[in-house]
Amino acid sequence: MRSRDLVAVVLLVAALAFFVWSARAQTPAASVDEQDLHEIAARLRCVVCQNLSVADSPSEMATQMRGVIRERLAAGDRPEQVVQYFVDKYGEWILLSPRRQGFTLLVWVVPAVAALGGVVLAGWLIVRWSRRREPRPSPPGPAVDPAMSERIRREMESS
Repeated sequence: MRSRDLVAVVLLVAALAFFVWSARAQTPAASVDEQDLHEIAARLRCVVCQNLSVADSPSEMATQMRGVIRERLAAGDRPEQVVQYFVDKYGEWILLSPRRQGFTLLVWVVPAVAALGGVVLAGWLIVRWSRRREPRPSPPGPAVDPAMSERIRREMESS
């Protein structure tokens, strides 16, 4: 009976050690700020979905990318270094909103200039159309035939 108790205790200790070890293996060694992780993931485009951020995408690739973000933050990288890692790997395309420098600055400037130009054009057209103009005299109509006028007058009186 004693050997059965010993086997039960050994199995219990082994099971507890397994659960503690597996729980510890799932938590990263270094503390990662979840807010930083989410902000970085929200700035990156999912390679699979392409219209969703890594933070919002349910794809397996996005899950792997979030894991890479977590690993790099745990290794001590700053958020900008993590973003630059993905830009180096995938190019500027991976950013959901392009950086405001160089050629991509046009993406930010052109719409604002176009909107301002549209407002100026609309204002100019409204002012131009709202100005009062002198009424133009109508061109003279065909000459009235007195005989025809007399005939119309007689027909109206007779009816």
